[in-house]
Amino acid sequence: MANMAHKSASLAPQQEGGGDGAQVGASNTSPLIIVTLLFFMWGLITSLNDVLIPHLKAIYTLTYVQAMLVQFCFFGAYFIVSLPAGALIRRIGYQKGAVTGLLIAATGCALFYPASSSGYALFLFAFFVLASGITVLQVAANPYVTVLGPARTASSRLTLTQAFNSLGTTIGPAVGGMLILSAVGVASDAASVRGPYLGLAAALVLLAVLFWAAKLPQIADSEDVALPGEGHGSAWSHRHLVLGAIGIFLYVGAEVSIGSFLVNFLGESHIASLSHADAASYVSIYWGGAMVGRFIGFAVMRSVSPGKTLAFNSLLAIALVSTAVFGKGTVAMWAILSVGLCNSIMFPTIFSMALNGLGKYTGQGSGILCMAIVGGALVPFAQGALADSLGVQMSFLLPAACYAFILYFGAKYAAMYTE
Repeated sequence: MANMAHKSASLAPQQEGGGDGAQVGASNTSPLIIVTLLFFMWGLITSLNDVLIPHLKAIYTLTYVQAMLVQFCFFGAYFIVSLPAGALIRRIGYQKGAVTGLLIAATGCALFYPASSSGYALFLFAFFVLASGITVLQVAANPYVTVLGPARTASSRLTLTQAFNSLGTTIGPAVGGMLILSAVGVASDAASVRGPYLGLAAALVLLAVLFWAAKLPQIADSEDVALPGEGHGSAWSHRHLVLGAIGIFLYVGAEVSIGSFLVNFLGESHIASLSHADAASYVSIYWGGAMVGRFIGFAVMRSVSPGKTLAFNSLLAIALVSTAVFGKGTVAMWAILSVGLCNSIMFPTIFSMALNGLGKYTGQGSGILCMAIVGGALVPFAQGALADSLGVQMSFLLPAACYAFILYFGAKYAAMYTE
């Protein structure tokens, strides 16, 4: 596929209310800023789960399996809601879809108030509603970013917005720790979540109002030239979309798995012998690496093919994970922490490459890709089974295998967006 050139009559941004297609350039700067703010908000909200899981576990005296129902509800929403969200957005449009996602997420945040005096089950329902809103928001916002400029730089723009998503995930736990845990401690009552989540609900409603009132370009359906050998019957008939969905599944699964096992890995006597409290402070380095790498990737992919960049990062991730699996001491520790830097451009690059050339099936394709995020719920459990049988260190061979498929996807479609 090295010499494959893909031409696209790409989705044309049109000004709200019709008229001529919006010109790429300064006219799209404001819409990109607004959408980037949405990415930041859902990153912050999602990362608050890392604070709430131990908090709720202590309050309700939960087992680890019961506490992990929080993640099941969150990632389960992506699987259940993504396809309906794609259908909804095809009906009402991307801008209204984003507003709807914001309002649903605000409702989920507001449900934390009654949940704090009701019980764990209502908390789980609130998490599901919140994640459902974020899912609708992602299905609308991700393809929106891809059309706010030339197709050649779509991955670069999506990487930039994902960098601000990573900024949200980086500061979210600190904010949550300060607002929820600092004064009351982990083993207190559930009322400590009321203020922060009511504040988030209000912020999301305000964003919905601002997004509704903003003059944003609409994504107009258009005919696209398919990749060789691919049909137009539905998004599923585009092979690169299907492979991209597998890539999203494996990437999210690998990223979440590594993060989930970092504390235990760094506690191994032949790695760093860190206590859980000390090891936890290093987890932020892993997630912070993704944030830094996305800003770097935004610049790199202005001139380097997204597919080639994805393949390079995947190959480096495989090497780093392998070093962590077969190494020891600080070399193994810093190798696994450095994988976060490699993760940086993977999600936005896979996403934009998978959507390339889908035309009127872009909404459906975005829903399929968001549904694939359920890998974050399933791959960690598979790695857990390996950890039980082979040990924590050897279990990281599973994320390495996930990156091997992403390497294949990047290399196969390296010529995307070339002119």
